[in-house]
Amino acid sequence: MTEKWCSTNAGVMEFPSGLLVRGRGLRHPLPDGPAPSFALYLLGKQPPPTSWEARWLRWPDFWLPSDRKEARKLLEEARTRAAVVACVRQRYHPRAVETPWQRRFVLRFGSDA
Repeated sequence: MTEKWCSTNAGVMEFPSGLLVRGRGLRHPLPDGPAPSFALYLLGKQPPPTSWEARWLRWPDFWLPSDRKEARKLLEEARTRAAVVACVRQRYHPRAVETPWQRRFVLRFGSDA
């Protein structure tokens, strides 16, 4: 049987669909539980190599993604893999969306062409 995360574990977020995803800042150690199968890194510089499948979206801290089309592509991939993307601040971390322009980006994401 495959080990699964519990919605009460640190960094684990349960989406309305019941799907569990796990997030963490890279400065924090990998938490207990199963290793990731996929990661989307939202960073200003390239992340270190991993043993799991990963994508990198250049997104400097406190700013917006450097390439909006690439952001759409990678976030859509993450959403498809996770089945739904919502409730980040409420269920993951209250400071996950840090600036007004990031909030506008998130709110308008579905309507951008």
